[in-house]
Amino acid sequence: MSDAFGSEEVAASEDAVTQDISHLSETELQRDEYLNALQRLQADFENYRKRVARSSEDAAQRAAGTLVASLLPVLDAFDLAAAHFAATPSDEATALNQSRALLLDALEKQGLERLATSGVSFDPQIHDAVAHVEGDGEGEQVVDDVLRAGYRWKGTVLRPAMVRVKG
Repeated sequence: MSDAFGSEEVAASEDAVTQDISHLSETELQRDEYLNALQRLQADFENYRKRVARSSEDAAQRAAGTLVASLLPVLDAFDLAAAHFAATPSDEATALNQSRALLLDALEKQGLERLATSGVSFDPQIHDAVAHVEGDGEGEQVVDDVLRAGYRWKGTVLRPAMVRVKG
């Protein structure tokens, strides 16, 4: 009888072990699912954080570009005044030129670039041709005179230079 009773115990014990192993496998699967879900959630949050940072940086860049674009008429007024006072040196002309240089220097340090000088090849992406004079027969069009300066802000043209083209 002891053999029958012993085999029943062994069978019950095997069933309990199998049930424990099955339960452990289910628990491990559940743990792995939770771990995967947590990793996906962390990756989603990291992507969200990067997207918000990029969006915030883009908004700040656009705001700065808008501010600089609104200052372009001020730079134009300084340029006209400097041209007007160029023939008659005075303390006022010196002060005006220094103020203009300070403003332009501050904006250039932040990313403003002045476009177009005379003698460069005409580029329709950065130049706006408003006048044309005959050239010396060469096929290339060259900027003859800059009528109004153009500006680029951090690689983007804010305003093309108004130029007279020769050629």
